Amino acid sequence: MFTGIIEEIGKVISARPGNLSVTAGKVLEDMEKGASIAVNGVCLTVTGFDNKSFAVEVMQETLSRTNLGLLKTGDGVNLERPLTLGGRLGGHLVQGHIDTTGRVISVTPRGESIIIGFEAPPRLMSYIVEKGFIAVDGVSLTIASRNSSSFQVSLVGYTRRNTILGSQRVGDTVNLEADIIAKYVEQFSRNGGSGITVDFLQEHGFLVG
Repeated sequence: MFTGIIEEIGKVISARPGNLSVTAGKVLEDMEKGASIAVNGVCLTVTGFDNKSFAVEVMQETLSRTNLGLLKTGDGVNLERPLTLGGRLGGHLVQGHIDTTGRVISVTPRGESIIIGFEAPPRLMSYIVEKGFIAVDGVSLTIASRNSSSFQVSLVGYTRRNTILGSQRVGDTVNLEADIIAKYVEQFSRNGGSGITVDFLQEHGFLVG
């Protein structure tokens, strides 16, 4: 489980079918083989590392659902280690399980912020609500507005400087993960459930009893 608060931007050393190697610094501090790492919001397993980089294995299913297959040497990627018990949840609960990819359709400066618009498939738009959460390339963001086929977010200076979203251009492909709570709500509604209860939230780890 992750928070969507990016720790650093890594650089792709090599991107071969099934394998990805990335330079890093901060996220290497307590890294272990078999540990999880989020790369552009995708939860991956570390297969090897040294004092300057790490390697992960990328399955075909992951390549087909995310933008990792588009990466090339020198590209920047957002990196985040898993949330630790007792750690601060600065963003929102992010699983690292990408739902689909979206496309940047607008980049508009507005004062000290930048408004970025993303086109998303209808199946994802059903989870997107104004002022709700969305993870874009692993970054926890608040939805500023939406319509039937797209949504907009506002990037403050810190996010632009410390994630790859600051360099996004119209036409770029991004990884999208909807808020897990929105998915549970839809499942309950579809199956005629009685709704989200305190017991349900505790059972699924959202509340501590």
